[in-house]
Amino acid sequence: MPFTLTETFKTRAALVCARYPRKDAALIPLLQELQREKGYVAEEAMDALAVFLGLPYSRVKAVVTFYTMFNRVPAGKYHLQVCRNVSCHMAGAPGLLARLREKLGIAEGETTKDGLFTLSAVECLGACGTAPVMQVNDTYFEKLDAGKLDALLEDLRHGRLRAIGR
Repeated sequence: MPFTLTETFKTRAALVCARYPRKDAALIPLLQELQREKGYVAEEAMDALAVFLGLPYSRVKAVVTFYTMFNRVPAGKYHLQVCRNVSCHMAGAPGLLARLREKLGIAEGETTKDGLFTLSAVECLGACGTAPVMQVNDTYFEKLDAGKLDALLEDLRHGRLRAIGR
């Protein structure tokens, strides 16, 4: 059965598209809507969105594969994205990644068996002045160290996603 966009999505998409001078300018916000609906952007969803916006599939796929904020496979409840660019690297990101791999028992690109955590290393989160930085879903955690990381993991395990130690 082919993928079809839900009526709820189409209704929200019409509202989003109305804010832009051209329908195709809404590509990124609509991809975000798709991801909120399913937790990731499947190949079939990219194809359906391309048809909806009148775009080539390759343009939609290029955006999804370029931006690390889009998941192409289901992710855990908490998607941990650790910046590994120069500032974060120099400020301790490799140690944080190693600690996360050890504590979660997964490698980068994997999800814990309970579906709670997905771990990713990303190129840049644009917060170089507060390195090292990790994004959890849509929330940034800056100036991380081992203690802050451990406290954050404990909070997440108990369903609490809040900013710490900014």
